[in-house]
Amino acid sequence: MAEDLDLDPTLLARARELSGEATNEGAVTQALLEFVAIRNQRAWRDLFQKLDWDVGYDYKRERSRSN
Repeated sequence: MAEDLDLDPTLLARARELSGEATNEGAVTQALLEFVAIRNQRAWRDLFQKLDWDVGYDYKRERSRSN
């Protein structure tokens, strides 16, 4: 799927340099993959912070050696 995008050439060149990609397409693809991964991590982090922790829970007490 071809798209015409008006991208900053300096930014694109820097993205190619940092990513090690030889083409603009490769650099943009790599940048998008990293963007999506970071946003997914943020979503998980935000969800994780909403958990209610039981500060009195003692996991060692819950262990059973009678198995």
